[in-house]
Amino acid sequence: MKGTVLLYTLIALGHLMPMVELAKLLSKKGMSVTLVIVDLLKDSSSFTSKTISRLSTANPTISFHVIPPATEGEGIDHLFKILQEANTPLSYLLQSISETSSVCAVVLDMFCMCALDVARQLNIPAYLFYTSGAYDLAMDIYFPTLDKNLDNSIVEIGNRLLHVPGLPPIPGSHLPDHLHQKNSPVYKTFINIYQRFVQYDGMLVNTFESLEKKAVEALRAGLCFPGGYTPPVYCIGPLISVPEKKEEERHECLVWLDMQPRKSVVFLSFGSMGSFPEQQLREIATGLENSGQRFLWVVRSPTIANRLKRLDPQDKPDLQAILPEGFIDRTKDRGMVVKQWAPQVEVLNHESVGAFVTHCGWNSILEATMAGVPMIGWPMYAEQKLNKIYLVEEMKVAVDMKGYDEDIVVAKEVEDKVKLIMESEESRVIRERMETMREKAVEALRECGSSHTALEDFLKAVRKDDVPC
Repeated sequence: MKGTVLLYTLIALGHLMPMVELAKLLSKKGMSVTLVIVDLLKDSSSFTSKTISRLSTANPTISFHVIPPATEGEGIDHLFKILQEANTPLSYLLQSISETSSVCAVVLDMFCMCALDVARQLNIPAYLFYTSGAYDLAMDIYFPTLDKNLDNSIVEIGNRLLHVPGLPPIPGSHLPDHLHQKNSPVYKTFINIYQRFVQYDGMLVNTFESLEKKAVEALRAGLCFPGGYTPPVYCIGPLISVPEKKEEERHECLVWLDMQPRKSVVFLSFGSMGSFPEQQLREIATGLENSGQRFLWVVRSPTIANRLKRLDPQDKPDLQAILPEGFIDRTKDRGMVVKQWAPQVEVLNHESVGAFVTHCGWNSILEATMAGVPMIGWPMYAEQKLNKIYLVEEMKVAVDMKGYDEDIVVAKEVEDKVKLIMESEESRVIRERMETMREKAVEALRECGSSHTALEDFLKAVRKDDVPC
């Protein structure tokens, strides 16, 4: 009976796409793979169906299943309610698969903690899949310890430095918003999630060891969970989608990049949920225009409250209305503005791209690392401020956009940082560091590299065999 691994995630692209890459790796290793995706919005069925259809067609060896949301609503509390309600159909699906196959393990997205109960009830080994890096995982696992030692809320601590094993000192203000108000419902929810990370049979992390050596060592030494047991840590990344090259389907921005000089273009993109108010968009535009640099800028519609609805591919901005009058015409010889989406991996790997202005989402960081492109960090939400600290202070492969933690980043700052990363001597050193890290990432993925070996170790644990690398 062929063994099955069930992977479980949610429709958010930053969580879904790394899980798809993991599914592809496991399938290539001879595992039967079922990927279950929890939909989050009842009115997103068109987006979800198109996404799953595209993924299924591209990956015929993987079985895809979607669990629709049982209720409607917004906010983080509703997200966890949907995930809790999905436990019942997940349990039925696992029992159904077990009738024809041995379920070797379930691999759960970091947000899908409640499904750990289903795995335990069915006596199936369960593994955490952490879509961010070891740096963030170390913070999460250690945070309940910090919580016990903090009398005040993070919001009251402000920029007071917090000390976490394996990490540089972190200003309290740079923790994710859901950790700012001590004892709030969402705070308690995440404390519970972090406490349960160590209850898994192992933790798969989308990173490679030499990228986050100190954090990985702290996790494995048990320093982030003092007095308790830390499960095995498998650093299996970078998990990045490499699109097939089809000339007839190339995005127009790639054709435009073909006409630009080598390493001359600044690429600006802020993730699938990253959007700005109109005032900020105008400041960015003015800064880019004044910098005199070539640019490729992905612009999403101005900020709306419900982040999940920002996934809608039909929600395209009216550029003439939201950008400064005449901006597109004045910069048409050296700039291109793309609505909503661009093929980021292909753009970053294009020889014309010389720098990346990013929201510091982990997938974007890994993609830039694999492409060897230096970054300007502009963190926006979630763990992105933590990632920015790591990029700028630990890796030293980025500079930050001052004002990211205030109401507005002014045009002069955009202009200055774009010039710095494209023209200065400091940028030359950053580029050299980035190229070194790119080489280490490639080495980790090679046969018997650290990430390749970690995946083999995970498979040994799942299969209970002992096949050498």
